[in-house]
Amino acid sequence: MHSNRDRHADPLARLRFAIETMPGSRKYQFTPSTRLEVLHELYSAFWGPYMDLFLPQSYGALSGLLSEAQKAAYPDHNEFPIPGKPCGRIFKKGDSCYRCRDCAIDDSSVLCAPCFHSSDHAGHNVTFYIAVQPGGVCDCGEVEAWKVPFQCRHHPPLDPSAQPTPKTNPTRTAPIVDSWTIRNRATVPHELRDYMSRTVAYALDFVLDTLDFSPSELSYPSTEADLKKLPTADPLGNDLFAIVVWNDEKHSFDEGISHIRDSIGCSMETAVKFTNQIDSEGRAVVDVSATIPRLLTVAKQIAGIEMGVTVRRAYDTFREQVSAVIIEWLMDLMQCRLLNDSITLREVVAAEFYAPRKKDSSSLTSNQEATKVLAEIKDPARLHWLFLYHAKLWKRVRQNLKRVMVSMLTINHEHRLTVAIHFASVYHRIIDTYLLVDREAESSIKYFSVQIFTVPSVAAYITRHQNIISRLLSIITSFFTNNIQNKRIIHPPDLSRRVEVDSYPFKSKRFMPVFSDLRYICTNRTIQELIAHNHDFIAQFIPVCQIFMGINSNKRAATSHVEYETESWISVFNVTLSLSRVVKVYGEAFAHASASNLVYAVSAVIHAILSTCTLSNDQLDKTKYSPIAFHSVQFGDAEYHVIQFDVLSQWVSFHHSLHWLLAELFKHIHLLSESSLSQMGMKSLRDMILRNASERAVLTVIDFPLRVVTMVAQIRTGLWVRNGFAIRGQLLHYRDFMLRELCYDQDLYILQSAFVILDPNVVFVSILDRFQLTQWFSGDMSHTVYDGPQTFSMVEEFLYILITCASEFANARKLTPLEVVRREIIHGLALGPCSFTELCKRVAERIVDDANLDRALSLVAKYRAPSGPNDYGTYELKEEMFEEVNPFFFHYTRNRREEAEAVLKTRLVKAQGGQKSLVVVPKPMNVQSGPFTTLNMIFCSEVLGQIVFYSLWNVYAYTESSGSIAGSADAIMDQALHLVMIGLVERPEDFSRVVVEVPFKDELTILQVLCKLEFADSFKSFKGKIQWCLDCLAGLRVEEVKEERKVPSSGPAMDTEEAKKKAAKARQAMIMQQFAAAQKTFLDQYEDDDEDDEDEAEGTTTPSKLTEPLGPCIVCQDELDTSQSFGVLGFIQPSRIIKRMPEPRAELLTQLTQIPSSLDRPVPPALPSSGPRFDLPEDVAPFGVAPSEETRFGLYGSVCGHLMHLECFKVYSSSIEQRHTQQPTRNHPEVVERKEFLCPLCKSLGNIVIPVVPKPIHCDVPNMPFWEWLRKSKTELLAATEDRLRDSLMRPQTGEFACWSAEDKVYSESTTAQADTLHHIVETLDNIIRPLSAQTPHLRDRPDPPLGKRGRGIYLPEEFVAYTINCIEIAQRGVGEMGKFVCDNVNESTVMRLIRGLLAYLTRRSQMEFTYRSDKGRRGMYLGILKRLLTDGTSREKLLTSPLLLRDPFTLLVEVAAVAPEMLGFVTVLGYYACLARTAIGLVDFLNPIRNGAGPLPPGGESVYADIFGEDVSVFVLSVCRHSVMLEQAAEVVLQHYGNGRIEQLMYAHTLPFLRCALLLQRAVLPPPNTSHPDPSLPEYRRLLHILGIPPLADISLPQFDSLRNTMLGWCSHYGLEHATAPKRCGIVLDLPDIHRLARLPDILDSVFIRNSDALVCQRCETIPTDPAVCGGAVGMYFLVKRSMILYLYAGSGSFSQSPYLDVHGEFDYMMRRGRRQYLHPSRYEEIRKTWLSHGIPTFTARKLDGTIDSGGWDTV
Repeated sequence: MHSNRDRHADPLARLRFAIETMPGSRKYQFTPSTRLEVLHELYSAFWGPYMDLFLPQSYGALSGLLSEAQKAAYPDHNEFPIPGKPCGRIFKKGDSCYRCRDCAIDDSSVLCAPCFHSSDHAGHNVTFYIAVQPGGVCDCGEVEAWKVPFQCRHHPPLDPSAQPTPKTNPTRTAPIVDSWTIRNRATVPHELRDYMSRTVAYALDFVLDTLDFSPSELSYPSTEADLKKLPTADPLGNDLFAIVVWNDEKHSFDEGISHIRDSIGCSMETAVKFTNQIDSEGRAVVDVSATIPRLLTVAKQIAGIEMGVTVRRAYDTFREQVSAVIIEWLMDLMQCRLLNDSITLREVVAAEFYAPRKKDSSSLTSNQEATKVLAEIKDPARLHWLFLYHAKLWKRVRQNLKRVMVSMLTINHEHRLTVAIHFASVYHRIIDTYLLVDREAESSIKYFSVQIFTVPSVAAYITRHQNIISRLLSIITSFFTNNIQNKRIIHPPDLSRRVEVDSYPFKSKRFMPVFSDLRYICTNRTIQELIAHNHDFIAQFIPVCQIFMGINSNKRAATSHVEYETESWISVFNVTLSLSRVVKVYGEAFAHASASNLVYAVSAVIHAILSTCTLSNDQLDKTKYSPIAFHSVQFGDAEYHVIQFDVLSQWVSFHHSLHWLLAELFKHIHLLSESSLSQMGMKSLRDMILRNASERAVLTVIDFPLRVVTMVAQIRTGLWVRNGFAIRGQLLHYRDFMLRELCYDQDLYILQSAFVILDPNVVFVSILDRFQLTQWFSGDMSHTVYDGPQTFSMVEEFLYILITCASEFANARKLTPLEVVRREIIHGLALGPCSFTELCKRVAERIVDDANLDRALSLVAKYRAPSGPNDYGTYELKEEMFEEVNPFFFHYTRNRREEAEAVLKTRLVKAQGGQKSLVVVPKPMNVQSGPFTTLNMIFCSEVLGQIVFYSLWNVYAYTESSGSIAGSADAIMDQALHLVMIGLVERPEDFSRVVVEVPFKDELTILQVLCKLEFADSFKSFKGKIQWCLDCLAGLRVEEVKEERKVPSSGPAMDTEEAKKKAAKARQAMIMQQFAAAQKTFLDQYEDDDEDDEDEAEGTTTPSKLTEPLGPCIVCQDELDTSQSFGVLGFIQPSRIIKRMPEPRAELLTQLTQIPSSLDRPVPPALPSSGPRFDLPEDVAPFGVAPSEETRFGLYGSVCGHLMHLECFKVYSSSIEQRHTQQPTRNHPEVVERKEFLCPLCKSLGNIVIPVVPKPIHCDVPNMPFWEWLRKSKTELLAATEDRLRDSLMRPQTGEFACWSAEDKVYSESTTAQADTLHHIVETLDNIIRPLSAQTPHLRDRPDPPLGKRGRGIYLPEEFVAYTINCIEIAQRGVGEMGKFVCDNVNESTVMRLIRGLLAYLTRRSQMEFTYRSDKGRRGMYLGILKRLLTDGTSREKLLTSPLLLRDPFTLLVEVAAVAPEMLGFVTVLGYYACLARTAIGLVDFLNPIRNGAGPLPPGGESVYADIFGEDVSVFVLSVCRHSVMLEQAAEVVLQHYGNGRIEQLMYAHTLPFLRCALLLQRAVLPPPNTSHPDPSLPEYRRLLHILGIPPLADISLPQFDSLRNTMLGWCSHYGLEHATAPKRCGIVLDLPDIHRLARLPDILDSVFIRNSDALVCQRCETIPTDPAVCGGAVGMYFLVKRSMILYLYAGSGSFSQSPYLDVHGEFDYMMRRGRRQYLHPSRYEEIRKTWLSHGIPTFTARKLDGTIDSGGWDTV
């Protein structure tokens, strides 16, 4: 123990004292304050008295991490670009990562967002993804990571003259020197360097000493004695123990919370805290106690559901938590700077990692596991120990340690190489832990290999000096042969052991990354050259392939079904997939070989195949596989010796990796050409093979692929159905899915190669014998096993093999990767235009991930971008590319082959003037060099001639005997003719001899059979091909063909056919005559009715016939009439969609001036470039989402248009309640407690029934001009008697009627006694509106009257009806066409019926107050509204203290429409002028530069609306404002600053919505006016004034409008007086008149992540959420950024929808799984906007939920 003076004198001693004594002093409880204390001690010891080199002297005590403090202290620090220094940025979770396949050397090369956007990748194949885990590194500046160099301004390349020379033989002890010329490199005092090194060394040793005693596997002792025997670092052996629960991926959050709560007996809050900590950190200490029996009981209970749990001494657990802080501290140091130097600290830390542990550590000798490490590794470095102990750590600490190691890699190349050497030296032990022990494999240090093995120079070094490939192959061999002892894989492998497919290694999926590591290393060109030139590599790889030869073999179940189908084949195919990918890489490496090296490799592989297949070794199961035996087969006139094997009765395996390797080696035809082989004294590939193997040996080599091909054909034919689904699954994976190119195509290539190595006749007969078709092609169509259809199907499969071998040229011509991809795309698109996803399904799976895909696609296809909201991008093959389409392309299925041929024939018919018998002629293979130049010699074979002959003859004979052609026989005929065509194209002279001269059955030749088929009725579909063949033969063998080819004369058969055609035409003519007669009768019968309908439309019939047709009730289907009450189904929901004018900003004012003059014309969607703005004030969201404070609350009503009887509605509601009872666990689309339901017909969400009011036909509108009506109304008000009942309903301040308040209790009590038919429907509205009103007083601007007073709650005319109409108008902005008004664009059966129904609801509520009056109080209510409007001193009483201009003028129109619709036109004029005055005041207040600062908007130009507002709009503005001195002064300033033109423009924009709403209201309650329509070319404002009969402001000075001017004077003087006394109460906030848009989303989605901290910060809690979303308003519509999806939320339910972003192929990328960059599609975003504006989110969500029965809530749907 140190004295206080010692502790202060030596910082390291103080650190040691603090750390060692901390467990006891903290009573073994690790808290957040403990973490801060540990960090403080570490930093203090690290920098000693030199803190000022890390932080400014003014900085106080450090509490937390140094990197965060440096960011806060130096916010403007920018590191200078260092030439040659790579980026090395370590990705955090949520960071955006980019891959450029055109530039990267492989998929492991990635870029961070700043580097990607600082370099040019235009037109490249770029993918994008979000890092789900930390630890990856940006490779910008890493020369070896990129095949194409590019310039990044942050990481410029190194000057070639200063290029460092990499070390050729670095070792762990070699000094690491920085190779870059770095500016501003700090000079480190010697004493400080000593402090730093010693502190890091101690910290690392403390971690390792702690981990020496940590368990490798999660377990707990069963007894107290065992617990006390556990190894511990506690010198005192304190009996205080801790329970630690570890993370896993098996249990859900809810399961973990409940289990922990029940096990340890804690509260729910504590259990949630523990579970969150386990998930985020990787483990949690849930209990510390000295009561050992209880701890063991709790641990046993926790482990009961296989949760990871350990019980250890609290001292050791505390030290582990301190170690976690130390690793976090080391990670932080790697991100910090010493002055401006960011390299030195990394070097100091790295140097201590490379150094060995201190020898005085007691745990090195006392711990058994540490002793094992010392025995295996001589003088291990700390880095070795950390690699080996990594699995003892937990998730968060693992990630932090990995980030430290990754930071070491990025120092420079020498450090990367040094870390790689350390990693490679313990790689086998890391793999042991990963494969056999590690509980959290996804965070294993094994994945650190990606950072090492993908660097070519590093991979080359560890391959040469660490034998990493040999060790990997050894690991694979020992692991799969289950050579495992004590959780370790034994080395070297025991080659005598065989694999067992049911053992653990095959069932484990962890082996896949091991194969990936091998593939990463072997992909590097340097390694490929080593493989190609060093025979040891192929010699070591062959045994690995051998152990998998013939595994999981199958035998046909011939008599009974397989009783138990195992799934072991799935595990085996997973291994095969991984292995076959390595085989391909290994084989491709020999492209860099010499001919001699390739010959050696081929010979070695063939030798291994023969030793395996002939059972010379023990690789194959001798109980299943028999020795190779030959037998004689007679075919034609010759006898052939081929291998005897029956696929139908013997064992066959899909897995023969050595053959796939051999096929890859055969693909290097440039090394197998005669010129290359001649240098070795060999003539050809045939000569090369047969020198080392006999013909029988070669037949043995090709027989195993042939067996698989035969088995595949038999399974497809249906001969293996008794083997169940397992064999079908193997077939699909092998032939059609992932393994097609890697395995099945390799088998076909082996067979194709056999034709140039062996005698083609022998190969033909071998294939025939294996298919058991020698008799069929000898004339005997019977078979002992195959039935008729099966025989034909097997023949079809056989001919498919022959055509592939005879015409497939990809390998024979050695196509480049681009040509291969191009060819696949051409044949995929030949079937028709399709989307990119569909194209990927049409091509081979490997093609989808090929870097050449996009380039090839652009070369051969035309792209059609999506236009509509539901469209997708499609690709269409260019016209000239159809010339390269081969209908018999070997990746086509039969159906696709027929489709392709039909497409080609259709094009030929169009191109050549409609000829019907056009033929698609096969193209020659055109092999110019290599061993396959002799492949076309197979067409000289008489065996092939016999195959072709019997293919044609047997089908002909079968068809003649049966009278019709079978399906497979049809395909056989097509294939046989195609073979003939290929032969005539490839070897015309030789093959014509076989066709014409060689006789077969009954001395018939192929020519004679073709002549028989030419005019046979059953084969008309093949006539074109037959004629082409005969024409081609006629050019080669003129006399022979002329003699055999004779056109038959037209006999009775021809006459019969002609007669049939004539009869058919006669029947068709007769039917058309009958149809015409029936049509004429129908028209004659109903013509009068049509005329009657036209008369009704003109209004000439009786009123009873004018009632609009309503149709039937959608439930009972009875016609709707007045005998039963009914209504239209509707929905009421709260809304905040109407935006108010926010604080003035330049962006907003510019937006206001850009509002179009006519909103009833189509306006294109906003351009995508209007993305997020990060330069806005802090209180403004960068995405432009209006905060709730800038919106106006109200209720929105809607209807779906479907009608229902009230009684039916009650029955339907009961059925909904019953469904909810029967399905209690389902997330139902509706909530019964909220009275919700779904429309039975359209599934729209509803909660009300709205009364149906007929469409108005006529109305008794007074026939007088406005000014006369105004004078008469004022006189009428003077003469009217006092109406106390009416006045008692009016609120004294505002003139609003209490009966129209949602929570008016007097009304609700009076209705029960006076219920009638309409009341029951009105009651459904009250039941919904009243609770909504009671829940939302804090959202409304209107103050409620005191408790006990009437009129509380939502004011229905304004906050419900007017609000709904306003929302309808907003949704119609920017929609329409020439010649139509806004009212013409809405649906009569929904919108207009809704407005009339809501007005009827208001009318009904007012009538209940005047029950005993004959007019139900209509006139009294109307006069009350007039009294409110005409406040110019003519009223007898001054009841109304609040100015009229503080009320919404449109609300007054709604009130009038409810009680006196015939007066609506006149009141609309008053409302318009009130709106003008109100707008003038609101604009003055909004634009006042004195209140808001200098106006950001420049003054406007000349007046453009003088015909509407007069020559000088300032006169009107000043006359409105002159009654308040303050307001008048503000108006003068505004007018002076902005000018008349700008004010006029803003007046126009803000009053236009009122006119549109007024027209909607009038058209709903009044018949269309008789006035003429205005000129459609006029602005909408002018047209609306005309159609509404409103005199423009420019005409108000005329004498007839004196009364109107006086009325306006009364409004303005009342407002001015009130404003002068209480200006704050008189503020007028206008609604935003623009076209409402959603959030500003960027053009390219990934640009959101460029400024992660700015863009994705929640505006409410100011943190970055895990799943950030851009909100589209308060309606519950969100764009999930990381998922690229739209989330709709409504009252506890929700649903997901497609994103408005599409990738470069015009497709939606679900969850960003494809990783392509995504671009905003305006039409899709506009469709989402329409959903928002129409308040369609609840219905959208309900429909989604209704269509799916969820199992775990809506978020699982």
